[in-house]
Amino acid sequence: MLATIGPLAESAFALYLFGRNGDVAFHEWRRSVRAELGKDAARFTALSQQFRTLEELPAAFATAFTSGTDPDQVSNGEDRRGTIMLADLCRVAVLPHWSLIRSHLDGAREGWGRVAISHGIERLMGSVHPKARWRAPVLELRQGPSRDIHLDGRGLLLCPSFFLSEQSCPFVPAVGKDAMPALVFPVKTSSRVGLWGTSEHDEQALGALVGHTRAAALEALAEGCSTGELADRLGISLAGASKHAAVLRRSGLVTTSRNRNTALHALTPLGTALLRSSECSVSALPGAISRVPAQRTGPSRLNGTDRAAV
Repeated sequence: MLATIGPLAESAFALYLFGRNGDVAFHEWRRSVRAELGKDAARFTALSQQFRTLEELPAAFATAFTSGTDPDQVSNGEDRRGTIMLADLCRVAVLPHWSLIRSHLDGAREGWGRVAISHGIERLMGSVHPKARWRAPVLELRQGPSRDIHLDGRGLLLCPSFFLSEQSCPFVPAVGKDAMPALVFPVKTSSRVGLWGTSEHDEQALGALVGHTRAAALEALAEGCSTGELADRLGISLAGASKHAAVLRRSGLVTTSRNRNTALHALTPLGTALLRSSECSVSALPGAISRVPAQRTGPSRLNGTDRAAV
């Protein structure tokens, strides 16, 4: 599983969203990007609306998906269907937020990795997105054209994306230098709250972090757990655990992914760094809890002779 397809490939999905107003989670982002682009915003809207479906993007911007080209390295010789404009959009709409975006994507990968470890690849493949259905050895996707895709033992990458709407789960034929096929799925809308329009974390949320219970919650989440498990570890109600997790998430310290009806929480790199710092050493707090490892219980067709490699 990859953490990210890279900022330039993310910008292709961002371009698709930019020309469409249907996803409420991106309204503030569109507003700030349009303000930054000024009179050039209309050109990017027109380019976005040339693409009828997400599946057209990897072919139009092949370099962005297969080589991970740095936006500053895109030259006029690579201007195929507006790759130069894509690099410009990347600098304005994606790179200013990239460190926070990357931390959320890292957290999503870790959360889904725990699903695979706890419940197996079959559960992971069957729950990564509502439009994906795993019927071993076939993965069915209720999106895109009707066709059969034979992996022929190449494996299948799974990769979260920040700039996909929650209804989207596209198949990308070639990702990275090895040109492996990939299934790209969105992070949850809650991961984007408080990000647009600022490169700083929510100061009020960080202020609310002070306190023994929330510091203990940060410690409990070092190994990742569900909301119910967090409530058990802290000895508080389910509603209280959910509230503490929400504050930590708004502070950029925790990321949340969902496996069916269960919310799984994990620390972001910032949360891990804060936990390790001397200022947030839970072991030094009175009444700090000890961590107890959680005990968990349990279209297009991608057809491969080997199981998908995750």
